[in-house]
Formats: sequence, C-alpha cells, structure tokens
Amino acid sequence: MTDGGPRRILSIDGGGVRGIVPAVALAALEEQTGTPARDQFHFLAGTSTGALIAAALAVGIPAREVVALYVDRAPRLFRRLPVLSTLRRIVSGRMYDVRALHRLIRAELGARADVRLNELDRDVMVTAKGVADGHQWYFVRDQPGHNACRTGGLRLADCLTASAAAPTFFAPWSIPELRRRGPLVDGGTGVAGNPTYQACVEAFTFADGYDPADTVVVSLGTGHFLDRRSPTWLWPWLTWLLAELLRSPGEQQTELVQRHYGAARFYRIDVRLERDIPLDAADRAGELQAIGDRLATHIDWPAILRGEETAWRVERGTTLAEDYARRV
Repeated sequence: MTDGGPRRILSIDGGGVRGIVPAVALAALEEQTGTPARDQFHFLAGTSTGALIAAALAVGIPAREVVALYVDRAPRLFRRLPVLSTLRRIVSGRMYDVRALHRLIRAELGARADVRLNELDRDVMVTAKGVADGHQWYFVRDQPGHNACRTGGLRLADCLTASAAAPTFFAPWSIPELRRRGPLVDGGTGVAGNPTYQACVEAFTFADGYDPADTVVVSLGTGHFLDRRSPTWLWPWLTWLLAELLRSPGEQQTELVQRHYGAARFYRIDVRLERDIPLDAADRAGELQAIGDRLATHIDWPAILRGEETAWRVERGTTLAEDYARRV
C-alpha cells in the first residue's frame, strides 16, 4: 500500500486503444518507484478504456502487462473489414461484438472477474450511462451513511463491460442486478469521458479519509488531437460529434477540479497527437506505444507522488487542452 505521504487519486480517461498511452506512462511509474502502480494510489477511477486500466491495476495486474494485453488482444477485438464494418455500423449501430469484449475482460481478470466492488481492497470508480433514462452511473463501493449503496454488489467484469461499450462501436451491455434500469453504454457518453471530477466528488464527499489539502490527484489522458478540419457533410459531422462527446469533458473536468478542489495538488498528464487515432485503431498500437514512451520520459513520478512536481500541475488559467496536452 502507499507510504505515509498524501492520499492519492488516479483517474484515467476513455479512449479505446489509445489506453496504451497512459498504460505505458504507468509502467514507467512502476519502473521509477520499483513498486506496483496500485500501491501508489488509494483511489483508482476510469472511464471505458481507463476503467479497464484502473481495475486491472486495482486487482494487482502490473502496468507493463496491461500494455502487453492491449498490444496482443486489441487486434483480435477490433478486427475490421472496412466495407462490412461500416455497413454493420449503419444497420445495427455497432461494429464489434460486446460479448467478445466481455469474454476478453473475464479471461484477463480470471477469478477476479466476479469480484464485487465491495470486496476490493481500495476505492475504485467505474463510470457508465443508462440508455433508457440517460442516468449517469458511478460504480463504487457502498459507503453506508454516505452514498446510495446501490452498486457495491456489482461484479467487476460487468461494470467494466458496460463502461467500455462505446456507442456505434459496441452494443450496450446489461448488468443483471440493474436489468430493470435497462442496458448501459460507455460512461464517456456525456460528462465522464474524463472522470477526474467525479472521482474527487466521490472521495471528498462520500468516502472516508480524503482531504483536498492532503491529496494528490493525477489525471491521465489518452491523447488529444486538436487539429481537426471543419466537417463539410453528414458523416464527418457525426464523427466529429461523437469525438467531441468523448473529448470535451476532459477540459470541463479539469476546470471543475481546479475550481472546486483547488487545495488538492492536481496534475493533468496528456499528450497532443500529431494525427487522429480512432478508438479502434489497433493497427497503430506500436505508434501509441512509442508516444507513451516519449511521454513517460517527461514524467517525474516520484516528485508527482510527493506532490512536488510543477511541470504537469494544473494551476488557474491552465485547464485547456492546448495547455496540458503537450507535444512530445
């Protein structure tokens, strides 16, 4: 477990296969500290691909193994036939099999797939969104007397599948215990593409032992592409809209944390992409790994964990993607 320093919260954005970037950065943390990433954080939160990484770390999977899983498994999960995949997306609203995603998650978690959130030995938050009612879900341990105690009994694999079921890529996922509420999709479809603010609300309002003045918050992005051309017809506009639904909360969440929890030492670590990399671009895993490696050389993890590093620290007026998503 973490040392006697400040409490630490880790939040990881959604972004599909771009999850390789923060996974590589976390592997560098393990190399620099000589300890598993899970031992450096009291609270791990994530949306979609970020939820997969956060949960993997929480149950003891080393970050370097997480990177290998992305590189090895993503091409099988995101197997594309250009014309057929596009037709399937138009006709059925999805390109890939959500059941295959669930099987992959269960296979990699093994016996831990059916672990209930209440059984985890640290705070974890996974986000999802209801299709029928638009309800934003934050899957966390039950905190009697503090939260609604509705999600602590959910199985980890179900929560992760729902969080990663990005619209138009995967069909929604139904969790047996929440069947009455209907199917669920990617928590980033709305406000939690970057779940940093929700993680802070959960920690500082509903969980025990977190004080902003004695907390380090680390928010990891999955890469920002900020040089899009203006769309000129329907399909590019739809693509742009989906990208913005997943991207825009990144800046909003960063602003909210800085504004509402300014006493916390808050770090936003992200990279500016030279070209767009779609969520399912498994064939570019090597490129993403190289981007993550370059980013990692700029991160002094021991200093950040102590709350001392300033290069990535979010200060007032530096919450826009242009400021914190750097070219490396």
